[in-house]
Amino acid sequence: MSSTESNKKLQADAQDVLEGKSKKGFFARLLPFMGPAFIASVAYVDPGNFATNIESGAQFGYTLLWVILASNLMAMLIQTLSAKLGIVTGKNLAEHCRLRYPRWFVMALWILMELVAMATDLAEFLGAAVGFNLLLGVPLGVAALLTAITTFLILALERYGFRSLEAVITGFVSVIAISYIIELWIGKPDWSQVWFHTVIPQFKGSKSILLAVGILGATVMPHAIYLHSALMQDRIVVRDTKLLKRLFHYEIVDVVVAMGIASMVNGAMLIMSAATFHSRGLLNVGTLEQAYITLEPLLGKASSWVFALSLLFSGLSSASVGTMAGQVIMQGFMDFEIPLWLRRIITMVPSIVIIMVGVDPTKALVISQVMLSFGLPFAIIPLMNFTGDATIMGELVNAKPTRLLGALVTAIIIILNIYLLYSMIFTGA
Repeated sequence: MSSTESNKKLQADAQDVLEGKSKKGFFARLLPFMGPAFIASVAYVDPGNFATNIESGAQFGYTLLWVILASNLMAMLIQTLSAKLGIVTGKNLAEHCRLRYPRWFVMALWILMELVAMATDLAEFLGAAVGFNLLLGVPLGVAALLTAITTFLILALERYGFRSLEAVITGFVSVIAISYIIELWIGKPDWSQVWFHTVIPQFKGSKSILLAVGILGATVMPHAIYLHSALMQDRIVVRDTKLLKRLFHYEIVDVVVAMGIASMVNGAMLIMSAATFHSRGLLNVGTLEQAYITLEPLLGKASSWVFALSLLFSGLSSASVGTMAGQVIMQGFMDFEIPLWLRRIITMVPSIVIIMVGVDPTKALVISQVMLSFGLPFAIIPLMNFTGDATIMGELVNAKPTRLLGALVTAIIIILNIYLLYSMIFTGA
């Protein structure tokens, strides 16, 4: 089926459901609306999450599990509002910024978001390369080439319609989730401690706060916020307010399911690290390579292979999604578009340089995730402004509780970033 035919069928199926004409079962009616949040959720299980979650679990055990839960609840709110902006207005977040902010501010935002996209791509590309390196035993340079080729192949699926790409990305997320179910089964964590630290907020010194900010930066991703609004703007087009509300409700289900899976995967990463490394006194397992090598003697060869496979699929899927997000950012802010393959080549360069000069991939991953957290307010604040404006959103404008909750989330992120900046400048943390 061609891209055009696939998109028309999706539109027709969705329209039937929204108008109450579909006679299919509940889950069959859900299918036309599922997918966009799964693409966005890849950003929440990218290799940067592996790095921060493994280091957090090894050093502090289960202590920071609550940060993962809190971060993913924030993500559900933010991604839902991003989707709503695209559904209601037919424009994505970057386009709204270009149309409504002064030119100088748009330029500054664009440059900042491009830097964020580069930091994101660094994490994703490095993660996939390390996955190939661990699984196949090839040098990192060769692994980087394999990553580039595979990413191009995944992006090429877009010519067959976005449903094909959504299916592949969802399959990758499923592999990552299944991998960590296996890791948890092998690792046998202390579930009483898991439940306790999931709901009870705690820190253990300034380093744990730094890692908490890293978890936040690796979880709530600026480029995913911009991307999700773009994924929804032309996917299912309806203009009737009643149908828009129904479409939005279906998209909430998509977000909750996708982000819920991402939350469980992130939690499983940290739990695996805590149960396997921290419980045995191995507090300094801070790199992906160390985790892979250490898992085998502790839990058997299967566990290390499963870890490497999940890392590879995470890197490949998130690298593809990151390239799409970069394209949305460029097109939205500058009204300028370049071919995806050219964008992929340009964004690969920093990652290849990092690999060639011998920089520790995991340290680069952690730093990139911390840097990403600085870009979050510049995605969240415009999103809250636009979705809280009745002249833009009409009847689907954010309700007062949503506006208050959004303001609280934004404040938390800004406060954590200020603390991180202070720690890096004055304490060298």
